[in-house]
Amino acid sequence: MPLFTLGISHATAPVAIRERLNFGPEHIPEALKAVTALPGVAEAAILSTCNRTEIYAQVENAADTALADWLARTRDPEDPGVRQRFYSHSAAAAVRHLFRVACGLDSMILGEPQILGQIKDAYELAQQHGAAGNMLHRLFQYSFVVAKQVRTDTRIGASPVSVAYATVRLAKQIYADFSKLTPLLIGAGETIELAARHLREQGTRRMIIANRTLSHAHNLAEQFGGYAIGLHEIPAHLGDVDIIIASTGSPEPLLDRATLADALKGRKRRPLLIVDIAVPRDIKADVAELDDVYLFTIDDLQHTVQENLQSRRAAAREAEVIIEAQVGRFMEQLRGLDAVPTIRAVRDQATQLRDLTLQQARHMLAAGTPPEVVLKFLADTLTNRLLHAPTAYLHRAALEGREHAIRETHDLFGLDDKHKQS
Repeated sequence: MPLFTLGISHATAPVAIRERLNFGPEHIPEALKAVTALPGVAEAAILSTCNRTEIYAQVENAADTALADWLARTRDPEDPGVRQRFYSHSAAAAVRHLFRVACGLDSMILGEPQILGQIKDAYELAQQHGAAGNMLHRLFQYSFVVAKQVRTDTRIGASPVSVAYATVRLAKQIYADFSKLTPLLIGAGETIELAARHLREQGTRRMIIANRTLSHAHNLAEQFGGYAIGLHEIPAHLGDVDIIIASTGSPEPLLDRATLADALKGRKRRPLLIVDIAVPRDIKADVAELDDVYLFTIDDLQHTVQENLQSRRAAAREAEVIIEAQVGRFMEQLRGLDAVPTIRAVRDQATQLRDLTLQQARHMLAAGTPPEVVLKFLADTLTNRLLHAPTAYLHRAALEGREHAIRETHDLFGLDDKHKQS
């Protein structure tokens, strides 16, 4: 059964479309159950981030079409054209795609490291819910090894160009002195933590961290000397903040135009930078229509980071060479697995013949047959039984003129040139 990948990403669709196809962590278990129930789908894993939604599967027959139908119907039934945004890969191309994604070569920010952790989470979820079997286990584990090799052998991660870094770089285009700014960070995940770290490095002294789970906000606030609040408290603080960075898993927007319009009344035309890096979006799009508000989405960040990318591009070329070699090795391993059932059957048959012949030899000894006679019987009989099927096969091949079968038998049994000439 071939490997297959189906997906949509920042390379094929804007955030407005990607957010409709996004799976929150709470929806993935049910989605995995539905995918593996499709005809011809044996295993599956779903990777869903702000930049991509992808299904990795082991499929047969026309299951690739069924997967595309299911994804479009389930996530975006009102847009019949969404399937034109999908990309798909099979066999070696599917392996290559995952390796490139794991190494950050397919990311909006080239070489960003967060995607590897997200892939590991996707695989673990698939394992926990019985959707990932031996094939996907091999594929994902191998992708982790390749990603580690690329990180070790190249400088793909040498320069800070993560989404969080890009966000702070964007803020520097508007604000010169970060020590007087008050950022509001909405969320408490890895991206928000990285943003907090970059803000602190730029001199930010005070920040507010809002999260649905207040304890998570407290944990992050303690690291950076921030102030933790719940999501319901956000409106009360909007008049005091200069930057809002939002990255939550909320299925609905957290801030709308009306809420922000009220907060702007007392700001005396102080600019407010809002960077929404969540998918689905945390901030309603019409907020951008307000005066003195600068709203950017995750798609806008790709225009803010140009420095430090050149070294990553050079490293990416080195990484592509590593990936191509590793794709070849992985596919060789898979081809080797095709022989496993036959190898097991050959060994099982040989073991049965051995046990049968050994049992007969023991009976002969018990009956008083001389040991040397029993040993000769054992050696001759076992040899004849083991070679009966291949000998008959060679006779048929010779009668039918299948010389290639005879040549392959020489390789199979490791016969030297002397045997080939005789």
